[in-house]
Order: sequence, then C-alpha cells, then structure tokens
Amino acid sequence: MRKLLIVAGLLLQVLAQPLLAQPQPVPAAPAAAASAPAAAVSATARRIYERARGQLLQIRTLLKNQDSQASVGSGFLVSEDGHVITNYHVISQAALEPERYRLRYAGTEGQAGELELLDFDVRRDLALLRVVGAGLKNAGALRFRPLDQPLSKGDRIYSMGNPHDVAFAVVEGTYNGLVERSFDALIYYSGSINSGMSGGPVLDEEGRVVGINVSAMFFAQQMSFLVPAEFALRLFERSRTAKPLAGPAWPRLREQLMAYQDELVSRFIAQPWRGADHVRYRLPVPQEQFMRCWGRGTPADSKGLDFQRSQCRMEHAVFINGALQTGYLDISHEAYDGAKLGALRFAKQYSGSFRNENLGRSNKQRTAPHCREEFIQKGVKEGPPLRAVICLSAYRKLAGLHDLSVLVTTVDGATEGALGRFDARGISFDNALKLSAHYLGGFGWTRAQQQ
Repeated sequence: MRKLLIVAGLLLQVLAQPLLAQPQPVPAAPAAAASAPAAAVSATARRIYERARGQLLQIRTLLKNQDSQASVGSGFLVSEDGHVITNYHVISQAALEPERYRLRYAGTEGQAGELELLDFDVRRDLALLRVVGAGLKNAGALRFRPLDQPLSKGDRIYSMGNPHDVAFAVVEGTYNGLVERSFDALIYYSGSINSGMSGGPVLDEEGRVVGINVSAMFFAQQMSFLVPAEFALRLFERSRTAKPLAGPAWPRLREQLMAYQDELVSRFIAQPWRGADHVRYRLPVPQEQFMRCWGRGTPADSKGLDFQRSQCRMEHAVFINGALQTGYLDISHEAYDGAKLGALRFAKQYSGSFRNENLGRSNKQRTAPHCREEFIQKGVKEGPPLRAVICLSAYRKLAGLHDLSVLVTTVDGATEGALGRFDARGISFDNALKLSAHYLGGFGWTRAQQQ
C-alpha cells in the first residue's frame, strides 16, 4: 500500500501541468511493404481474381481542393449498398484531418467516385466506408467465410490489391495460423504484400474473405500479416447503418483507445512476474503471452564491466497516424557486476547508465515528459533500496492518455546493481498508477539473499 501511495504522489505532481493543443503534422503515407516480388499465380488464383475483380477498389486519399494523392491503399465491397472495408491506416489522414483530405475510390473497370467514413476499429486497423451516390450500386459484394469453417495451416489463400499504384493484382500464398504471442489475433501469411495492397481482401479457394492485408515484415521473404476477417465482419454489422463521421475523428479514436488500454493493463497485471535467474536480485521479467523477450551479455573473458541485459516488448502497436503509434508495453533490465573495476570505477559507469536513458521530449503529438524522482526503501527482507524516476507525457489530442516511463536502479551494492526500465504507451492516469506499482513490486531479493 505504501508503494502505491508513493507512486500516486509522484504521478499527481507529474500531471500538474497545462496541456497545450497544437496542430497535427501532415501524416506520412502508411506503408506495409515486403521486399520479395510477387510470384507467378496459378489457374485457381486467376479464376478467383476474375470472380472478385468487380468488388476490388483502390482507395485514394486526395488533398481537399485538388486531385493530388497523399496516399493510396486498397479495399473491397461488402454490400450491394456500397459498403467498403479497408485498413484504418489507409484513411487515417482523411479521418483526422477532413478539412485537408478527402477519399475517392477507383474500380477495376475505370469506375471512380467519392467515399465517406462510417466507422473504424483502430485497434485492429480496420475502417468501414460507403460509396457516395449510386456509382457502385448492385456491383456485388464479397462474402465472408463462416467462422465455423476455420482454415487449416497450409491452405492456399489469395491476396488482392493494387501494389504501388501499378495495377490490380493477386498474390497466391499460404495460411500459417495465427501469430504467436500477439495481443490481438493476426494471421501469418506466406505471401508478398506490397505497399498499396493494405486494406485489400484475402480470399479462400471459394472466393470468400478470410483476412484483410495489413502489414509485412521488412527484410524478410514471404512474411506478411492479415487481420482476421471476423473483425471486419463485426465492424460492418455494427456500423453499416451509421451516419458518416462528421469532423475530425479524435473523439472516436480516444473512446476506442481508452477501452483498449483498460483491457491491455488488466491482462498484463494479472500475469505474475517471471524470475531473471540473478543470484542477488529478483527482477521483473514479464510472461511471454503477448510479448517477446531477448537477452544478451558480455563475454566470459570480459575484463571490464560485466552485464546481462533482457528486453521484452509487444510487437504489435496501434497506428494513429504517420507520426504516432501507441498501445504497447516495453520492459528491460540490465544487471551489472563491477567486481573487476572496483567500487569507484563501477559507481561512475553505473550512474552514467542511469543518466543516459532517453525519456523523450516535447513534440506535436505529446507534451514534454514531467518526471519525479524518489528513493524507495523496501523492508529488509523484501528487497534492495531503489532509486526510481517516474515520467508521464500527455497526448495533446487524446485527452486522458499518456506515455509512462519508469526508470529504476538498485542502490545497495558497491560493485553490483541492476537497472530497469518500463514503458507503457497510451494509458490512463489510473492505469499508470497500477502499472508503476506493479513494476516496482517486481523488484526484490532472491530467496538465497533473503536468507
């Protein structure tokens, strides 16, 4: 309880600063690129493409008062009334700055027209649009594969879209199940999704939608990722009769991010810490349910400062615009042994590691970090004394959301110590309290040290 009160006091003082609204920068064009070229397609792929081509669209973000393109993606029709599914990141500029951007579509047969935004699911990078007017009335719609008919690993599936604004294309690939250790479900697809294909459909051999193109891994061959179709279907069913969004979408965005971060924090705190196998300190290492952890250390024959480092991070982030991604956690620690250096040289290097941590700065997305430092004395049997710095940066256009950084170092040893850092992006003040207390509580003595 005392730890929670200390954290509360630190964060309350951190937030006692005015928040200043500033204009957004022009967002960079979203990109989901793969380095590998598209392979030749089979007769099945050609047949599926020919059946679906009438429902494929290129989604263009144009400047408001001229026809200059700001970004290009793909989409597809899901109703006879002109409802269109695409990625949120494809239309984010128009969603957040409708006074500067507008949306248009282009079909495979030369059709073109305006689009309006009905809703989006920023967490899963999806958006629901509707064609303005009757330009695509009764043009057909792609069907979704029923949820009770799941794909099997190795099934052939077919990605559609307009890569690099060249031409509509089909890419044949393989379903490889869901990505492991991902907070939200993502399909691992062995196929080359290139820029401009974002938001396009991925179809099974009967032409039914099983996923939506979303991203690819840079510097890798045939590693792409899809949003499962069930989330697009939910968005369509929920908002098909909605009125077009009026004005910038920041309020709707904030509403969705608030709900997302509540779930993220709740699920994270429910997981117990793992041990770091350090001989002296118990260090907070998270479970790998939706994080990946990596480690490294100095060679055994090192003559200087010996250290071991561990870093765990969520690989999924929520795209807001070209300058802001949020909604993820990052945890690291370094354990130092300076016996070969002696107390004075160790103290100099150890304190330098603490000072060198970058805690961010003010920009057009966030305020400057406001920090508070405190020395925390645990009980003799509980753990080492800690020096803690807690910082918060507020989001300028998403009121109530912050980036949290907690920097911690042990201050009990003359020639050994541990430094930890915890970052949480896009969380509420209450959840910053909970996460900080949870993290600080992860530091302690090992059982051997307690005895």
